Amino acid sequence: MSTVLVVEDEPGIARLVRDYLELAGFSVVVAATGRDALTQARLARPGLVVLDLGLPDQDGLDVAREVQRVLDVPIVILTARGEETDRIVGLELGADDYVVKPFSPKELVARVRAVLRRAEGRKGPSETISALDVEIDVPRRRVRVGERAVELTPTEFVLLETLVRQPGRVFTRAQLLDAVHGVSFESYERAIDAHVKNLRRKIEPARGAPRYIETVHGVGYRFADA
Repeated sequence: MSTVLVVEDEPGIARLVRDYLELAGFSVVVAATGRDALTQARLARPGLVVLDLGLPDQDGLDVAREVQRVLDVPIVILTARGEETDRIVGLELGADDYVVKPFSPKELVARVRAVLRRAEGRKGPSETISALDVEIDVPRRRVRVGERAVELTPTEFVLLETLVRQPGRVFTRAQLLDAVHGVSFESYERAIDAHVKNLRRKIEPARGAPRYIETVHGVGYRFADA
């Protein structure tokens, strides 16, 4: 059973999220402040964090940064701050999904499950895929670029794996959203741009001149095939 840390300062919303997650079979720990969240992250070692951005003691984006320093754990942001800039900043920090209030508790549970499936990785025999000098050990979720090991979030890993499996193929943003979420929701296609920006920062040899992930203007992205 996975443990989910819910960071939410509104008691009614915290209870609602906790109840639906527990009904779905998760163990839930609740924190109402950023300080409590960091304490619980260290103690409970959750498999996923549901994080509100509007916390009373500090900005939720700062909490996300601190949580990621403590744990390599997926984060689902839950917030009333639905402005595009907030979404982009949250995703660029490495959050794996972004749910805006008011929200459907059932959809939130489905998104949590989808993110955890990506984080847990695929079961099965050993499989390594590669293109150019990027090599991905799929079951172990390890990535190497040349001789360099690269640490990716679960969403970044699935996105890179999808692209590397078919070098040269052009994927639309909607197709990449389907690949990383594994379940159909109303798409927020700019999320893919944020994840690609993160990937490029981690794997590309130089900024502004992508060698691996190419932009196909007006369509989406592809992994270079030569």
